[in-house]
Amino acid sequence: MRSPAKVALALTLTLAVTATTHSARSDPAPYPWEGWLRGDAIVMLGEVHDNPIQQRLRLEVLKRAFAAGWRPAIAMEQFDREHQADIEQARREHPEDASYLIERAAPAHGKPGSGWNWDYYRPYVSLALQYRVPLLAANLSRRDAEKIVEHGYAAVLDEAAVHSLGLEHEPASLLAAQKREIDVGHCHAMPKGQLPAMARAQLARDAVMADVLRERAANGVILLAGDGHVRLDIGVPTWLGPPMAARVFSVGFVERGGEPTPGSAFDAVVVTDVAQRNDPCEALRHRKRSPRQ
Repeated sequence: MRSPAKVALALTLTLAVTATTHSARSDPAPYPWEGWLRGDAIVMLGEVHDNPIQQRLRLEVLKRAFAAGWRPAIAMEQFDREHQADIEQARREHPEDASYLIERAAPAHGKPGSGWNWDYYRPYVSLALQYRVPLLAANLSRRDAEKIVEHGYAAVLDEAAVHSLGLEHEPASLLAAQKREIDVGHCHAMPKGQLPAMARAQLARDAVMADVLRERAANGVILLAGDGHVRLDIGVPTWLGPPMAARVFSVGFVERGGEPTPGSAFDAVVVTDVAQRNDPCEALRHRKRSPRQ
């Protein structure tokens, strides 16, 4: 549970940042909340994955924090957990080559359907290499998530892992909240019967990310992940125990029109213009209307 002082400060920061931040921001001055980026803090910086404005603003935040002397580990959703050894090997072989590391630790990079625009994420890798801080593969892979959707946690995690991650007794309220988020996020086009299994895969992702942070957060850690993962009410923070949760500061980078209720999901919010993209719901609606081949 967050302290009353932090709740009050979070509400103030959320209101202030939401009111003053916009896509044209060119002022190099720090955001009011950047004082949290120090010491053993667990700072979670969200994103809308394909929004270049947010990527630029978030990178500026990290550069300022490192220039000021903070040396946290950097955990990234974009790397799957099974590639941590590849990250370490790439760093030994070419300690300053971010592109080489991505080639080794993100085998699907550059391929259709890989899901990540590495032009956005290469600068974060470069930052980790420049300052010689740990770079952590934080995510459950898409393949493992699909196995959980099809067959449950046991398809990927043994009994001990399910217990240690906290998935043994998944909170009903958290499962219900994730079902709602997935339904909305998929434009209400997914069969309702699939939502519980998809929600469990999301819970597993958040629990795995929390476990990565738990192991490497002694000197502070940054988590770079989508806004859904860094939410205080349903994301990674809910899988950290109370002592660690007290060290969390979560920032949502959201698009205009999608702002959350102040203080409910994030400690602070940065609002940007909406990125140019095709209607993501149209493809889902078309697939729902089309008969199976």
